[in-house]
Amino acid sequence: MTGRAVRREALFGDRILRVYADRPKTIPAMLAAAAPDDDALVDLREGGAARLSHAELDRMAGAIAAGLAARGIMPGDRVGLLFRNRWRFVAGLLGIIRAGAIAVPISVRSSAPEVAYILGDAEAALTLCDEGLEPLLPEGAAFASAGDDGPGGFDALAAHSPVPPAAAEETDVAVILYTSGTTGRPKGATLTHLNIVHSCIAYAEAFALGPADRAVVAVPASHVTGLVACIFAPLAAGGAAVMLERFEVEGFLTIAAAERMSFTVLVPAMYNLCLMRAELSDYDLSAWRVGAFGGAPMPVATIERLGAALPGLTLAQAYGSTETTSPATIMPLGLQIERPASVGRPVPTAEIVVVDPEGRELPPGASGEIWIGGPMVVPRYWRMPEKTAESFHAGFWKSGDVGRFDEEGFLYVHDRIKDMINRGGYKVYPAEVENALAYHPGVAEAAVVGFADPVLGEKSRAFVHLSDPAVTEADLRAFCRERLSDYKTPDLFTFTEAPLPRNANGKVMKHVLREAG
Repeated sequence: MTGRAVRREALFGDRILRVYADRPKTIPAMLAAAAPDDDALVDLREGGAARLSHAELDRMAGAIAAGLAARGIMPGDRVGLLFRNRWRFVAGLLGIIRAGAIAVPISVRSSAPEVAYILGDAEAALTLCDEGLEPLLPEGAAFASAGDDGPGGFDALAAHSPVPPAAAEETDVAVILYTSGTTGRPKGATLTHLNIVHSCIAYAEAFALGPADRAVVAVPASHVTGLVACIFAPLAAGGAAVMLERFEVEGFLTIAAAERMSFTVLVPAMYNLCLMRAELSDYDLSAWRVGAFGGAPMPVATIERLGAALPGLTLAQAYGSTETTSPATIMPLGLQIERPASVGRPVPTAEIVVVDPEGRELPPGASGEIWIGGPMVVPRYWRMPEKTAESFHAGFWKSGDVGRFDEEGFLYVHDRIKDMINRGGYKVYPAEVENALAYHPGVAEAAVVGFADPVLGEKSRAFVHLSDPAVTEADLRAFCRERLSDYKTPDLFTFTEAPLPRNANGKVMKHVLREAG
C-alpha cells in the first residue's frame, strides 16, 4: 500500500484514472526535486569515465537542450537516441526532453533496416548516436555523433549555455519506445510525462528508493526496464544510475561492489549466471538490498541460493510492458518465496482485470486475458490508429497475456494467448512448461512452441539449450512428468548447440523456432 493520496482524474480525453494527487507534472520537475550534490550518473568505462552529480547532469541536460534548439529542434520534434549503455545516453535523453522534443531510444543491437524503419516511422529530425554506430543510420539522416569532435558532434551540443525546460503538459509525449516486433513491424508506444512520473513513484514506493540508492543499469537502457526502472526511478529518488555497457558476471559484480549498488532489475538468467560463474562471497555486496526481476518466474531454488549467499538481498518480481511504462504489478518485499510463480499485486494506481473472450470480468482463480488500466498505461501507439483501437479499450490495454488472480489479489501470468497450444482440447501454456524445464540443473534455457498434428490438432516441441551436455531427452521427459500433467510434457525435444534466437530486446523469437521445427 502507499502513503500517498490517490484520487480519480479525467485524463487522456475520455479516461478516468486513479492518480497520485500530489505529483510532479513533468519529468524535469520530477528530477529537479532530486538531491543536487550527490552522484546522479556514473560511467566507469576505461578511458571514458564520468561521474556527474544531479546538479551537473541538470546543467548538461540544459546545455544539450540549447544545442538541440541551435540545430533547429523544436518542441514536439522526434530525436533518435542510438547509444550504448553510456553516460551520453542519459544526458542526451534528458536534453531531448528538456528541449520539449520527444526522445526515440533505439537498441544498439538493431539492424540497419530496423533503425531506418523506426527513424522513418517517427519522422526523426535528428539522431544522437554513439561512436561507431553511424553506419546503422539511413543514408542522408541528420545526426550528431559522439565520434565527431567538431561543431556537428554530440559533445558540441553540451557546450551551449543551459536553458530552462521547455513548457510541457503532463499528457505530452516524452518518449516513444518501439515494441520488439517479434511477429511484425514494431509499434511506437507513446510514453508521456504522466506515465513515467507514475512509474517512478510506483518503484520508489515499492522499494523505498531514496538518495542513498544506486542502481546498476545492466539491461539495455533503450528498453522500458532499463529506461524507467534503472535510470528514471533512481534519479527521481535522488539516487544514482551506474551505467554498464554489457552484462558480464565479473564486471557486473565488480562494479556493483565498488559503487555500493543497492537496487537493480535483472532477468532471472542473469541471477543464475552470477551463481554459476562467481563466488558471491568474493565481492562486497552488502549494500545490495533489492533485486527486482521480470520476464519469467524465479525458481525457489535460485531464491534460496541467493538468500544464503546474500542475506541482505530481497528479491521481488515485477510485471509490465512497454505499453504500461514498466510496472503494472510488483511483489511486496519479503513475499516472493511464498509465491514464486506470482508477479505480485497491482501497483496502487493500477486497475487490472482478468476477462473472458467477451470482455466479462472473471472471479479469482479463473484464467483469462489480463487487461491493464491506470496512469502508467500509454495513451496510444504512434500514428497507428487501427492498432491503437485493437489494443486499447476504455483506457485499458489488452495485454494478450493469460493469467488469474488468487483470493488475496496476487496476479499469476500463464502465457501469451497466441502462444497457447491446443493439444486435443487440452490447453498447454508454453511458459508453464518452460518454467518447469528451467528448474533442471542441466538446462540453460528452453522455449516451447506448438506444431500441427493431424490427430490432436497441435503438439508441443521444446527447444533446449543445455548447460550439461550429458542430459538426455529421457532425463527431461521424466523431469517434466514429475512436475506437469502428462499432456503438458513436450511431445518432442530439440537440443540446440547455440543459445536460443533472441531479438534486440532479448525476447526469444518463437516464430524462428516454429519455422526451424
